[in-house]
Amino acid sequence: MSGDFATLRFERQVSAPVATLWQAWTAPAARAIWAAPTSAVTVEFLQSEPRVGGRELSICKASGQPDVRCEAGWLELQPHFRSVNYEVISSQGVTQSSALVTAAFSEAGAMCKLEVTVQLSALAAGMEAGYRQGFGAGLDNLAGVAERTMVLQRVIRAPRQVVWGAWMNPETLPKWWGPDGFSCRTKRIDLRAGGEWVFDMIAPDGTVFPNHHRYGEVLAGQRFGYSLLWGEDGPKHADAWATFEDADGATLVTLGMVFATTTEFNEAKGFGAIELGLQTLGKLARFVGAD
Repeated sequence: MSGDFATLRFERQVSAPVATLWQAWTAPAARAIWAAPTSAVTVEFLQSEPRVGGRELSICKASGQPDVRCEAGWLELQPHFRSVNYEVISSQGVTQSSALVTAAFSEAGAMCKLEVTVQLSALAAGMEAGYRQGFGAGLDNLAGVAERTMVLQRVIRAPRQVVWGAWMNPETLPKWWGPDGFSCRTKRIDLRAGGEWVFDMIAPDGTVFPNHHRYGEVLAGQRFGYSLLWGEDGPKHADAWATFEDADGATLVTLGMVFATTTEFNEAKGFGAIELGLQTLGKLARFVGAD
């Protein structure tokens, strides 16, 4: 079958730090939020490894249409600067297209700029138009997600498995979780994929903040994703993830949160969520004896 070739270019100005946009672009939990071009489409991620040589596999579903399979692989990842990946689209066992996707990130004053180039080889009719529409809508979604994403990082001077063990252990997590002066009162805790943590955070003045964390993917020693609810089975206010990376004998911990709305993001930022979150990571460091 003969194919058609096209080079597609997209550009977005995003009101977020470039480091935050990078997390929204690469973190599996964030990609799952913005990947679907419209609400009529769902994207199920079966595998996602955001590392050079890592593979991503997803299924795109729309009512009345055959499922579309996307297999992608990361070829280059230069944090906050550039990524390159390939992707192959197929449906009902037949390859529809292949593409090389290059994304470039740069600061642009108070904004940051994302430039995406797609070198497309289309084997089925309509793929170029589909890419223009799908990528365009996905990047619009990405910009919205990045603008309500909060990213916290800390290097903790302890081995990765020690830091992971202090976090993903039902006996130890409640002992350090929360900002300075806060304590936790657990109702139920199960930190496996599909598990949950139902608990109250208690402020120094005695104010009780009911919380419910629902855990999705858990990749031992590397990352996990979870949803944050306002109280048991309450409304969701954020999707979050944590990653753990080796850093010269220490551990780089990244905690990311995509708030449900821009209003909630601004409210959280306004009451000091960044500072309080960094206090929480500081308590983790002290708990493992690294501070």
